[in-house]
Amino acid sequence: MPSLLMVPPDHYGVEYEINPWMRRSNPASPEIARRQWEGLYRALTEEAGATVLQAAPQPGMPDMVFTANAGLMRGRRVVLSRFRYPERQREEEPFRRWFQEQGYEMVEVPPGTSFEGEGDALFLGDTLFSGYYHRTEARAHRLVGELLGCRVLSLELVDPHFYHLDTCFCPLDAETVAYYPAAFDEYGRRVIEAHVPHRIEVEAEEAARFACNAVVLGRHVVLNAGCPMLERQLRERGFVSHSTPLDEFLKAGGSAKCLTLHLDRWL
Repeated sequence: MPSLLMVPPDHYGVEYEINPWMRRSNPASPEIARRQWEGLYRALTEEAGATVLQAAPQPGMPDMVFTANAGLMRGRRVVLSRFRYPERQREEEPFRRWFQEQGYEMVEVPPGTSFEGEGDALFLGDTLFSGYYHRTEARAHRLVGELLGCRVLSLELVDPHFYHLDTCFCPLDAETVAYYPAAFDEYGRRVIEAHVPHRIEVEAEEAARFACNAVVLGRHVVLNAGCPMLERQLRERGFVSHSTPLDEFLKAGGSAKCLTLHLDRWL
């Protein structure tokens, strides 16, 4: 069974503004966020068959719930994240302790190099697609490739609303991706077209609902509610979609994938 890491939303909230989705004037409801997080947990475990491990939430770290940014896994090795913004840098030590307690081999990019884990680095087959500009630096890609021993293809993200790769690029299997083309520069779009045989282009309306920010577990795809066009295309390709409302997390610029970190390779 695939394994995921999640952090309960005990301290989640929109307490600062580090992406265009975040507005302190539009706070998240703790009660609704809790219900939606629990709905995602049930969809992952009861419907899609995943095993979910949990790390303890920490006060003063409202974005720790977005565990995709904790690091990047390959086997028992994890490349730890170095966050760009000070507001999130405080998460680095709790996640380091969790990986250490679980017995993972921890490696990291040099100090001063921003790298935000699986938020900006996603395997499609044996190739690691990596986003850069808003949160992760391009120079981190070569370093991560060396640490994990894999080929890396870099993609520039040009729309600040899609500030992490996992907000606009979703590997579905070793040859298929769902993605939002307008989030990438022209060269990045050419890279995707040249290296991914089967592509689903997500419409702007559903991209804004973070349709691409989905959790893929074999043929199961768990995503935010309100993305019927992508769900239809997934079914046509033999995937089983599971939608669950996650609007309270959109207020901070996150959805299903942001709330989970893959602890094993799933493609």
